[in-house]
Amino acid sequence: MTVCEAPGKVYLFGEHAVVYGEPAVPAAIERRAAVTAEPRSDDHVRVEAEDLSLDGFTVEYSGGTGDRPDVDVPTPLVEAAMGYVDAAVEQARDAADAPDAGFDITVESDIPLGAGLGSSAAVVVAGIDAATRALGEPLDRRELAERAYRAEYEVQDGQASRADTFCSTMGGAVRVEGDDCEPIEAPNLPFVVGFDGGAGDTGELVAGVGELREEYGFAADTVESIGDLVRTGEDLLEDADPGADPSPELLAELGELMDFNHGLLAALGVSARSLDAMVWAARDAGARGAKLTGAGGGGCIVALDATGATETALSFTQGCEEAFRAELATEGVRVVEP
Repeated sequence: MTVCEAPGKVYLFGEHAVVYGEPAVPAAIERRAAVTAEPRSDDHVRVEAEDLSLDGFTVEYSGGTGDRPDVDVPTPLVEAAMGYVDAAVEQARDAADAPDAGFDITVESDIPLGAGLGSSAAVVVAGIDAATRALGEPLDRRELAERAYRAEYEVQDGQASRADTFCSTMGGAVRVEGDDCEPIEAPNLPFVVGFDGGAGDTGELVAGVGELREEYGFAADTVESIGDLVRTGEDLLEDADPGADPSPELLAELGELMDFNHGLLAALGVSARSLDAMVWAARDAGARGAKLTGAGGGGCIVALDATGATETALSFTQGCEEAFRAELATEGVRVVEP
């Protein structure tokens, strides 16, 4: 039995623009998905998802997931348990040259599902790592990140970004621009996350930005402006002391860029009333900056605040279902004791 866990992520800057070759800077957070993989004597895959819904569920299948069992849970949860896990298993089988390997798999996660915090990426990264290790063929991190990206790309019909899977694999902050992904140094940023309990339709939101960009030159300019903003943020992080607590001046400058980024994303139509309400509640509470994180349309916002004021304010904000502090996860995917 092998247990691996991988972190979720927030975007400091750059979501949506990264689709068009602009840079983005996501950062891993200490909310994790854990996947347990135990080889079987047959080619079946049995998936037990304990924390992806209130009740949890178990499914078992052989071969692919085209014939899905009739389980009484929402479709997105079946996708998580079967789509992403199945893609992870296929990548592990290919990497280990074991096409008929079967597994008993358990998925546990404290990352809100579909909220823009990289829950699916964390499951895929931890799943591939656990399955290949269980087969005695562990992967180096670069190959693991690449295979996790391929798995998400398959499940998401070509709409996946390398950002989520690379960040979850490596931990810390990373820079993604096209196919170029590299870890970058970052201080201990004081993240606070607000979650509205919902999730936007990533495909629909990405398509909407694409349509605006094609129709209006100023929308294309907005996307490019996000890229310019990201580069400015990178320069600030490059000059910071990695691993240390950030100075008030640095937090103020990063926060201002986050505020700008949220405004640009809202102009592209990917914010939502609940997200805007949480952003303004965080700012009014004294957060240095706040923005949506992920595809938008619902889900999460991220703010910078070293005090407890933002978390408290969000907990009393209408439409905010959960607020929590999220430390920077300096370690990416890792093996844990079962």
